[in-house]
Amino acid sequence: MPIDPSMAIKGLDWNVGSVGKLDGTPTTGTEGAQGAGSGGFGQLLSNQIGALEKSQTDASSASRSLADGTATDPTAAIVAVERAQLSMQLAAQLRTKGVEALQELFRTQV
Repeated sequence: MPIDPSMAIKGLDWNVGSVGKLDGTPTTGTEGAQGAGSGGFGQLLSNQIGALEKSQTDASSASRSLADGTATDPTAAIVAVERAQLSMQLAAQLRTKGVEALQELFRTQV
């Protein structure tokens, strides 16, 4: 099953410097590479790790309520667990790609 990043990264401001937003509209000069004053890459990464942790916590409580028999909507619990699983897979793939890119930089000769 392919991973849909829109499920894992909700509310992310997709400003990418001078390239523009994901919908094709250009960014203004004040937004720049930091994405409309979001605090830069470190803050963005911290926010997304927090969102990943929240989705894992939500999935844990949903699966616990499903196991207890107290879940009001079993479908929502299953969706929460699957969303958390896909989010974790996406985070792991991004981490792997980041490590590979860093290793490639270290192998580069100047």
